[in-house]
Amino acid sequence: MLAGGVGYLLTSLTEQPEVWKLTVSILMGGAALTVPLINGFNSRLTSIEETLATHHCEMKEMVAGGLARLNEVTELFELVDRSALPREAVARLVRSATTAGTRAPAIVQNFVRVEITRLTTLLEDLSQEVADRVGEDQDWIMTLTGCAALTIDATSTWSEADRDLWRSELGARYLSAQRDAIERGVRIRRLFIIEEPEQDLPQLSRLREEQQRIGIDVRVLALSGLAPNVRLAGIDDFVVFDESLSYEICFDLRGVNARTAMYLRSDWISHRVQQFRTLWEASQ
Repeated sequence: MLAGGVGYLLTSLTEQPEVWKLTVSILMGGAALTVPLINGFNSRLTSIEETLATHHCEMKEMVAGGLARLNEVTELFELVDRSALPREAVARLVRSATTAGTRAPAIVQNFVRVEITRLTTLLEDLSQEVADRVGEDQDWIMTLTGCAALTIDATSTWSEADRDLWRSELGARYLSAQRDAIERGVRIRRLFIIEEPEQDLPQLSRLREEQQRIGIDVRVLALSGLAPNVRLAGIDDFVVFDESLSYEICFDLRGVNARTAMYLRSDWISHRVQQFRTLWEASQ
């Protein structure tokens, strides 16, 4: 309104016709109203552009992150499809892992996390063709016996720990698993190793007969009768499954089971297969 009044006053001073007075007044008043509107519109437009730019960056990052995760999932399932693993079992594992800790106590969630980490570590170690664990691992030996399809060749040093094994609940389950393996066509040979022939005690003889009755081919080897070069090669407790994997128990100086290992390296497996063959042929 003030701008229009100023325009009217200026045109009056110059003695312009009434039409021009009104026209100039209207134009100046309109301009005075329009300029702030335009400035406000430009300010809002700048703000909108900045908001849209920020939103665009956020959407771009979100889409990129989503695509990266999608690519990772796709790559994982492609790896599963190319492997010998059943896809359904892997999908079931992932689904169970994501739901097992839902609404569960913290201790259950922590337990699930530890077990998944343990399984992951085992699979990573096996991909490097060797896995080991402190102490004795009963699950490995039982699972491997259940998975064997061709042969199981085992050495067993006749010690106090060995005698305790065959008298234990684990020993009974182990023999039961071997009986099942024999029924599905697996050949099992066990070589009991003693220091002197005189150590072929009644307990060992009974155990030998018991295992032979379920179909295990059992022999006894006295170290004192071995050739020096064979003895120098070292005698350890090991089990070769399908001539493809060696399960080994390592004892410390006290005779305590300090470590359990699985080896898949072809050179080491060939060594164990040949070693067992040599010992077997020297036994009776």
